[in-house]
Amino acid sequence: MQQFTTLDLSPIIPLWLLAAAAVFAGLALAPAFFRRARGVWWRAAAFAALILALANPRLVEETREVRPDIALLVMDASDSTALVPGRAAAMDAARRSLETRLGRLDNLEIRTVEVPEGGNQGTRLFTALERALAEIPRARLAGVLAVTDGQIHDVPATPSLDAPFHLLLPGRPGETDRRLRVIEAPGFGIVGRTVELRVAVDDLGVANPSGVARLTIRRDGAAPRQEAVPVGREHRIEVPIERGGPTVLELVAETGAGEVSDANNRAVITINGVRDRLRVLLVSGEPHAGERTWRRLLKADPGVDLVHFTILRPPEKDDLTPLNELALIAFPVRELFQVKLREFDLIVFDRFANRGILPPAYMRNIAEYVRSGGALLVSVGPEFSGPASLAATPLNTILPARPVAPPNAIQETPFRPRVSEAGRRHPVTDGLQPGADPDWGRWYRHLRSEPRAGTTVMEGPEGAPLLQLDRVGQGRVALLLSDHIWLWARGHEGGGPQQELLRRMAHWLMREPELEEEDLTARIEGGRMQVMRRSLSPDAPPELTVTAPDGSTLRMPLSPGGGGRATAEVPAVTAGMWQVADGRRQAYAAAVPTNPQELADLRASPERLAPIAPAAIRWLGDGAAVPELRRVAAGRDMAGNGPASWIGLRRNADHTVTGISALPLLPPWLALPLLLGLALLAWRREAR
Repeated sequence: MQQFTTLDLSPIIPLWLLAAAAVFAGLALAPAFFRRARGVWWRAAAFAALILALANPRLVEETREVRPDIALLVMDASDSTALVPGRAAAMDAARRSLETRLGRLDNLEIRTVEVPEGGNQGTRLFTALERALAEIPRARLAGVLAVTDGQIHDVPATPSLDAPFHLLLPGRPGETDRRLRVIEAPGFGIVGRTVELRVAVDDLGVANPSGVARLTIRRDGAAPRQEAVPVGREHRIEVPIERGGPTVLELVAETGAGEVSDANNRAVITINGVRDRLRVLLVSGEPHAGERTWRRLLKADPGVDLVHFTILRPPEKDDLTPLNELALIAFPVRELFQVKLREFDLIVFDRFANRGILPPAYMRNIAEYVRSGGALLVSVGPEFSGPASLAATPLNTILPARPVAPPNAIQETPFRPRVSEAGRRHPVTDGLQPGADPDWGRWYRHLRSEPRAGTTVMEGPEGAPLLQLDRVGQGRVALLLSDHIWLWARGHEGGGPQQELLRRMAHWLMREPELEEEDLTARIEGGRMQVMRRSLSPDAPPELTVTAPDGSTLRMPLSPGGGGRATAEVPAVTAGMWQVADGRRQAYAAAVPTNPQELADLRASPERLAPIAPAAIRWLGDGAAVPELRRVAAGRDMAGNGPASWIGLRRNADHTVTGISALPLLPPWLALPLLLGLALLAWRREAR
C-alpha cells in the first residue's frame, strides 16, 4: 500500500459560472487599477477569496495498491535453435541470466513464453506471443525480451505491440550457411526408365556466391557417387528406376567454409517405382468352361495389356484348306516366342497341349525367359498327363512338379481346396481361408503330381499339391494342378475367393513388392520407424540391426505376428536414411525433416523482424554477456548503445485506488470571516 496526496478543486457552482464570476471580478477591478485607487489590492484579495471559496479547494489523500509491471521472456524452442552447435546452450545461459536479472528489478513480474516446434508451419513466435498478451493487461506490459535465432515465420506485416520489443540473438553478425534445396522431385517413376531431380546448392550470407560444391548421391545404401554442382544454380540429376517399390535417395552437399551447421546440407527423397502397363500373353489350348475366367481377370485390370490366342486348329487337323480361305488367324509362333518374347511380363498357358505347335527351341526360349526374370503361369487339365504335356518339353526344367504316370494321374473325385500350412505364411494365400475348414465350393478334378521344387500353397484331396509357386533363377513360375477354378467364378456351392487368388498369383509372378514372401520393409511415420519382416520359415525371426543416419547402430527383436509377418517399431527422429538388416536382407527408409521451413536458413539473423523494428538487437555470440536491464519511464529511450550497453523495460506505475479522503482547505466557516475581513480592510483603506 502507498499513500499519495494531491490538491483537488471541487467547485460549488458550475465551472462556467465560476469563470464568469472571475471575468466579472476582473472587469470590476480594472478601472480601480487604472486609477491606482486606494485599497484596490485589498478589493482584489476579497474577490480572489470569494472565487477561491466557490472553487472549494481540497487536499485529497489516496491509498493505492500498486500493481507490478509484467515482462515477457519469449524463448524460441524450435528445431533450428537445436541444429547449430552451441546455440541451444547459449540460449539456455541467456535465459538463466535474464531470469536472475529480471528478478532483481523492483515491482516487476516475469512470465516466460515457450515457442514450441511448429511442424510444417515453421516457428510461430508471434502466435505464442499473442496468446500470452491476451492474458495480460496492456497497461502493465513493461516489454518483451525475445531470445531467438530470428528465423520466425509468422511476423505480422503491421506491428501491434505498444511496448518495447528487444531481440537477443544467439550468434554473431555475418553468419553463413550452405543448404541443399530440392526444387522438384517426382514421387513415382516407371520401372526401367529414369526420373529427373532438380536441386540447387545455395550459400546464404555470402555476398557473391560462386564455385562448385561436391554432391554425394547414395541410392538404397549402395556405393555413393559424386557430382559437381554449381553454387546458386539449378542442377539436374538422372535417377534410373530399376525395381518396383520405394527407391530411397540420399543427397549430401559438402560442408561450406565457415557455415554454422551442415544439418540442411542433406536431403532424403523416396521415389516409388511402378510398372507401366503390363503385357501379358495368354495362350489357351483346348476350349473349356474355364477359359474365360483368365481372360476376364486380366481384362478387368486397366494396367494390363492382354494378348490372347486360343489354339482352335492344331496341326493334326490340317485339311489343306488354303490360308486365305480360313477365318482364323494363324498362330504367330516365331513373333511371340522368339522375336517379341521378352516384351511380355507374364506368359499364361491355360490347358495348353503342345501338339507340335511350339518346337523345342521355342520351349527352351520360354525357359530361358523365365530364368532371366520372366514369369510363367501354367493352369493344367487332363492334357498335363498325356504325351503332349508341357512336362514333356524343355519347360520340364522349370516346372515345380511333374505328373505321375497314368492311370493314376487324373483324380476326378469331389474335394474342397484348402490353404496349406506354408500357404498361411505366403502373401498369395495368406488370409484367403478364414478357418481350418473353408466353406468353399468343391472342385471335381485334380492332377496328381510329384513336387520337385517351390512351395505348395494350396492342397487338394488328401493333402496333394494343388497350387505350387517357385522361383527359377530371376523369374517365377506358378503351377495350378486343376482346371476347375471356374466353378468358384460361377458360384458353385457358394464359390470361393477365385478373383483375389488369381489376382494375387498374377501380381506375385510380376514381382509386385507387397506380395514378396521373403521380404524386409521399413517406413517412417510420425517420427517412428515401423519394420516388417515376412518369411515362409516357421523359425523365430532374428534380431534386427538398425543403423541411424549418423552411423550409430542398435539391435532390436522382432515380434512375431500372423501370416509369416514379424514387426518392430523404433523411434526415428534423425533426418536422413535409416538402414535395417536381418542378416540376409536390408531395407531403407527415409526420415524427412518434419519442418522444412526451419531448415531453410540456419543463420541467426534479425532480417525477418524488420517490420517490427526491435527497440534493441543484441548478439550473444563470441561470449557476449546479456546486457544490463533498466526500468525506464514511459516516453524515454528504451535502449542504450556504446560500452555501457543496456536495454530498458517501461515503468507503467499502474495501480488500483483502495481508499480516498478529502480535506477542504477553505471550508465555509473559514471562508466567510476571511471574505468579510478582506472586504472591511478594503473599505477602510478606500475611506481614508
